[in-house]
Amino acid sequence: MTTDSPVLTVKDEDAFLNDQAQGMRASVYEFLGRLLASQPTEEILQVLRDIEDVDASEGQVAMGWELMKQSALKTDASAVGDEYLDLFIGVGRGELVPFGSWYVTGFLNEKPLALLRKDLDEIGIERQEGVKESEDHIAALCDAMAIIVRSGAEVSLAKQQRFFKDHLDPWATTFFKDLQTAKSAHFYRSVGFFGEGFFSFESRLLNMKS
Repeated sequence: MTTDSPVLTVKDEDAFLNDQAQGMRASVYEFLGRLLASQPTEEILQVLRDIEDVDASEGQVAMGWELMKQSALKTDASAVGDEYLDLFIGVGRGELVPFGSWYVTGFLNEKPLALLRKDLDEIGIERQEGVKESEDHIAALCDAMAIIVRSGAEVSLAKQQRFFKDHLDPWATTFFKDLQTAKSAHFYRSVGFFGEGFFSFESRLLNMKS
């Protein structure tokens, strides 16, 4: 598992839409999705520990990589697994509810989920068998964005922009801010910081290409 380059900056938006840059964006979405889909394994944490030196002055995304690296060095899969359960599973429910419908309406399985399912169907993204969580889980949406970004010309830039604007922009940054201040969060505070920076970056990038 790799994340290509740990540094993402919006300098030349046209250059950023080349194949290498698209692969970088997709890899970050996939990595965030893995961190948020289930309890991280030692393999996942080791990917973070092995990140080369990052110049944190390059912005919040770069600083987020460094914070995740330092957090991974100070913990192990067992501790992070317990943290994940407290944050997202809990007894009945976790401290946070990582679903778009919840953040947008205050309830699960509401209209935002129905609209998301319609758009996923139009793009050709199907729900995986055995997955219990609804498609508006933050991890599932990260995976969907990774697929969309990697689709290249098969999914137009306009559709990519619209999907992000409709299904992630309204709530994802707020979720990652909540993750940074959650009482149960330790390692995941760094994930929240990184996620906030990355989604802010994505919002700026996609809006520049409107």
